Amino acid sequence: MSMNPVLVEVLRGDAVESRHTGALAIVDASGAVHTALGDVARPVFPRSAVKLLQALPLVASGAAQAFGLTDAELALACASHSGEPEHVATAAGMLAKLGLTADALECGTQWPSREPVLRGMVARGELATPLHNNCSGKHSGFVCLACHMATGARNAGTEPAEFTRGYVAAEHPVMREVSAALSAATGVDVERAPRGTDGCSIPTFALPLRSLALAFARCGTGQGLSEGHARAASRLRRAVAAAPFMVGGTDRFDTRVMQAFGERLFCKIGAEGVYCAALPELGLGVALKIDDGAARAAEAAMAAVAAALLKTEDTLLRGYSHLQLRNWRGLDVGSLRPTPVLAGLAGAAG
Repeated sequence: MSMNPVLVEVLRGDAVESRHTGALAIVDASGAVHTALGDVARPVFPRSAVKLLQALPLVASGAAQAFGLTDAELALACASHSGEPEHVATAAGMLAKLGLTADALECGTQWPSREPVLRGMVARGELATPLHNNCSGKHSGFVCLACHMATGARNAGTEPAEFTRGYVAAEHPVMREVSAALSAATGVDVERAPRGTDGCSIPTFALPLRSLALAFARCGTGQGLSEGHARAASRLRRAVAAAPFMVGGTDRFDTRVMQAFGERLFCKIGAEGVYCAALPELGLGVALKIDDGAARAAEAAMAAVAAALLKTEDTLLRGYSHLQLRNWRGLDVGSLRPTPVLAGLAGAAG
């Protein structure tokens, strides 16, 4: 296996303190490679970076329309949110449309990741629920899909609440639809891919970065997708552009960047240093993996890639790609910077 290049360096003062290696694939909807750095054929677990793909059946099936899901609710279905009150209320509202409560969610209970929200809950003696889980929107979407499927001809007579039970299992009809959507978008038979269990209890599949980038190029353009999935991808991207706060939250990279760029850029982080993105106007999809799983390095790399491809010197993106590091007294102590291998994308993008 080839050695992946250093994509991001961490400086302490003016000296390099740490180096983050990784791989990057940029692909168009036909599968043609725009950029390949490192081993883009090695399967990686994309984790939450593929929530857009996992939400395709929610829209393509007609479930989203049947239950009148809003932009905010569809954006939350693609989210790894911070557990802020708006996120919790939106997930609860999705379930209320089904006549269900948080008890229907099988993602597990998680405390909010936004510290002021967490501290406030503790001070008030409140307990976390599955609605606070960063994946509660995605799971509420799965439950919507399950309820919709329960009314279908094949499942006639099945109570929706009964049909939803165990929806996280690989053999459940909901997860079969989700897996099929992943296979169709990436061009990889996920049933033959290495499989694990994600943090929210659904199956996760290890897929090559090149295939993940292809999937996001397809979602940005509609090319290579079925008509239903192409419409679903477009609807979900519009929803996220309209309600980017739902995808992350206060001071979160995905939210801030998509607030700034709207439909020009869809980006989504996954655990362990994965990032995927779609740039519809360029017809390109992006997938990257930082080998050591560092989230801040993944954000720095994604910011550098987005700035290069969009040919912008946007200060928000530069603030992430050249992140200033401060100590507990607020003193500048170092920074992150993309290496020349990423900086060279600006020329390639031209």
